[in-house]
This record gives sequence, structure tokens and C-alpha cells, in this order.
Amino acid sequence: MALSNSQYESIMRVYNRTQLQKKHELDARVDEVYEKIPAVREMNDAIAAAAVKSAKELLAGDADAVKRLRETIADLKEQRQVLMSAYGYPADYLEMQYNCPDCKDTGYKDGKKCHCFRQREIDLLYAQSNIREVLERENFSHFSYDYFDDTKIDPRSGKTARAYMEQVTAFCRRYVDGFKEEKGNILFTGKTGLGKTFLSNCIAKELIERCFSVVYLPAVEMYEIFSRDRFANDATDEDRDRSQYLLECDLLIIDDLGTELVNTFTTSQLFYVVNERLNRKKGTIISTNLPANEMRDEFTDRVMSRIMSQYQIIPLYGEDIRIRKKLENR
Repeated sequence: MALSNSQYESIMRVYNRTQLQKKHELDARVDEVYEKIPAVREMNDAIAAAAVKSAKELLAGDADAVKRLRETIADLKEQRQVLMSAYGYPADYLEMQYNCPDCKDTGYKDGKKCHCFRQREIDLLYAQSNIREVLERENFSHFSYDYFDDTKIDPRSGKTARAYMEQVTAFCRRYVDGFKEEKGNILFTGKTGLGKTFLSNCIAKELIERCFSVVYLPAVEMYEIFSRDRFANDATDEDRDRSQYLLECDLLIIDDLGTELVNTFTTSQLFYVVNERLNRKKGTIISTNLPANEMRDEFTDRVMSRIMSQYQIIPLYGEDIRIRKKLENR
């Protein structure tokens, strides 16, 4: 997944600030040593002068100039180290101190993104996902089937609640594994407390860890973002960037669709988001308490035609997990 230009630039600005800070810190250490040990400045000047002299000799055809330079520099550095050690300074005190020695705080090593850059990517994507803290609790590692009944067959699925949820979870994992090649779309339906949001968050965490951009929003907040971008007199560039990012991120999770006041604006914006993201081949997950047939009454045939034809519809059945957890934890 490629970062947007603004995301990439924000990370590189961090590296640029780090490099500048480290250079200032080195300059301060050098000034400190020069003040306490003036002979160190003389040795550094001698090293610089030897390098200039060697370059001239090399240009004049002296093939041994480089060898002599190395010997001279090694001798001067050894003398400098002995002197600094006598004053209690560590061996690398006059060297640049990097946050990441592997890439020397550039973000790149051998022409490829360094591991520290990848970590910054993930941190940025978590920050922009809107659910950083939630994902620490709601992920596949914390998913438990213990709260799903495994005794009664549900006639709608032909399975027990636990067996059906195992099937749904397996689908979600396949969705994550195939996301790079095919950013598919999911519609989770079912009453409150069946795990729609939890499953969406499980998918979100896995994809962020793989450096895909994910944004989670309740439907109400999504409409507020688009409304402000379009109608607010004091709308800023940041407002426009936010609404644009909802169309460009790799995965958009729209939670609790149908809890908002449905009107002409919200219906048109839902169609706009669904259609635009399909055209851009971006993944979308929608969760709603409404069954699919009631969604058609709420959001018009135009919207539902796009969803029903392009989304994997996953209804969830069973008892409210939140209530069951409270009862069992008493």
C-alpha cells in the first residue's frame, strides 16, 4: 500500500526534524569538548588538513597518498580518544547519535524503507484510523467463542451460533489475507450486540499492521464531515482533506448505518461514498442493525442495488453478547 503524498510528507518531516536536532546536539558536544580540551580542536583541524593534502597528492599522481592519509587519521584519532578518555568522555561522544543507526535517521536503507519508517507508517495509520485505543482490546487475539451458544441450531444459518461465528471469522481472516489483491466490501447486518463492530475492528487492526490505511466512523460522523465540507461557511482545507480521505483510504468502516436521520442528503451521500469507493477499487465495511430488506426502504433502490451487487452480505444471528458477558461476569 502506498501512502498518500500528505502522509509520506508528514513522516519525512519527522525525519528532517530529527536530523536537524541531532546535528545541533553534535555541534553542542563539539563546542563543549573544544572549550574543555582545546587540543582536540587542533587534532580535528590536523585531520582536515591531512585530508586536503592527501587529495592534492593523489591528483598529482601519488598512489600512496590514500594509505598515508589513513595512517595519519588513525594515529590522530587514537591520540584524540586517549585525551578525551582522560577527561571522562565516551569513545563516540563526537560522533552523530542516531535514533535509528540502521538508516541514520533518513528513513531509508539500501534504497528501501527502513524498519523504523515502517513503524512510523503503522503509528500514523493507527492515529488516523480513529480507533487506536479500541483496537488494543478488539482484535482477533482477544476474540472468544465462549459467549456464543453451541447447543441450539439456528434455522436461519443451519448452525449453532458458535459454529456460524467460526465460519464468519474464517471469512474475515480470508478477507484480510486477500485485501492486497482485492479490496472487497462487506455488509454486516444484525441486531445490537452480535459482534458486527468487533469483527470490523479485528479486520481494521490486521490491515493497519500490514500498512493499509483504515478509517472507522459511525455513520452520523461521516455525514457530519461531508456536511461541513459542503455547507459550512468556515470550512477549512483540513475539512476538505478529511472528506477526501474518506474516499481515498484503503478501508473505510461505516458503523451503525441507519441510526442517523435518513433524508435526501444522507441518502445521496451514502450513494456517493459507496459508488466512489467502488470506482476507486477501495474496500468498505458497513455495519447496520437493519436487515437488508429494511435497508432498501430506508436508502432507496439506487443505493441498495450497488451494495447488494458489490458487497458480501453477512447477517449475524444469536443473543446479545454484551448482555451475556454481564450476566456471566456477575
